[in-house]
Amino acid sequence: MGDQLKAYIREAKAHLQGLTDVKAAYQDVRAAMMTEVETIKTAQAQGRAVIPEVSYVRVADGTVPQAMRAEIRHRGCVVVRGVFDRSQAEDWNAEIGDYIARNDYLSKAKEKAGIDKYFGGLKSGTPQIYGLYWSKPQVMARQAESMAATKRFLNRLWDVAGPMGDEFDPDHDYAYADRTRRRQPGDTTLGLSPHMDSGSYERWLDPAYQKIYGAIFGGQWRDYDPWKATYRTQTREFSSAAVCSMFRTFQGWTGLTTQGPADGTLSLIPVAQSIAYFLLRALQEDVEPDDLCGAIPGRALGARKQWHADILDGLISIPTVGPGDTVWWHPDLIHAVADAHTGTDYANVIYIGASPKCAKNEAYTRKQAQKFLEGRSAPDFAPEDYEVDFEGRATIADLTDLGRAQMCL
Repeated sequence: MGDQLKAYIREAKAHLQGLTDVKAAYQDVRAAMMTEVETIKTAQAQGRAVIPEVSYVRVADGTVPQAMRAEIRHRGCVVVRGVFDRSQAEDWNAEIGDYIARNDYLSKAKEKAGIDKYFGGLKSGTPQIYGLYWSKPQVMARQAESMAATKRFLNRLWDVAGPMGDEFDPDHDYAYADRTRRRQPGDTTLGLSPHMDSGSYERWLDPAYQKIYGAIFGGQWRDYDPWKATYRTQTREFSSAAVCSMFRTFQGWTGLTTQGPADGTLSLIPVAQSIAYFLLRALQEDVEPDDLCGAIPGRALGARKQWHADILDGLISIPTVGPGDTVWWHPDLIHAVADAHTGTDYANVIYIGASPKCAKNEAYTRKQAQKFLEGRSAPDFAPEDYEVDFEGRATIADLTDLGRAQMCL
């Protein structure tokens, strides 16, 4: 990290530390989060569900109870089951495997090892995430009507009102081309340490982020609403391979295989307001003036035992999900991938988040559309460009009317 950036961090931290009694604010939020963690641990010990679950049927017919919507907002995450038929997801899983084998992806990936450094600052390395964006199953899943309906439901959990009009259109979504994970059973080395995406040090330094988190930095963290969209589409992320420059209301993935607590899959700290703990922790006197608990430009923002041990006890696995189920989490939620996959089957997913229509997302989508037409890696990711000559990749002819609209084509 350069001297100029360190100076910028010192200046920004001094400003934020002057807004309130940050020690008292942190002690208050820490106590509240410890209560949340104990509630999570108790529920887990008693075999009670913590992460909300809802069926796609209820999403599609608009019958998700208000109490469930409130629970999703509290937890910051949800499993939506049955967005796709199980047989459809299983077929996609096999088709992606064939696409990888037919085009000799693994050999080509070895030649380009090290290009993607996004997770380099985390304790664990990169899991079996494939730098593929345009296989037909990925494109079909993104443009499916059931996926669009699910995203509308999720987007509507947000308060979109802003000082200059709605921050985004919750009923229309742009496609954000992301990768796919295929994790082998028995793997013990390829996890992801706890982290959050969509910015690292920006969460303290970027003017829009400062406004988003204004109540937290002002010492009134209980007044902070994680679902208030104001200024969310105006943040500016440090440009780097694999840093998401779209605004996502939810990160997410679609399961292609059965996977759960023992299968090296996703874990979350299911408390939407936990971001207040992380932001205020970095402003405490035991953290160096030019440090933000290890935040590094262009990398995932890690949650570390050195700084965040208190709340990491609240990190829990998602429940077992099957092919066609989807998992979603708020962009400020700490999440991880377990180091050990002790199951007997692959843990495979397609990464698909919710990225609603707004000016920020449209600008990115137009750049992404050109990459799609050329078969190159999506703009936010390392320019590995495996698929330029891949047989069987999706083309514009494979897009439905909805798919074309989602890609600004």
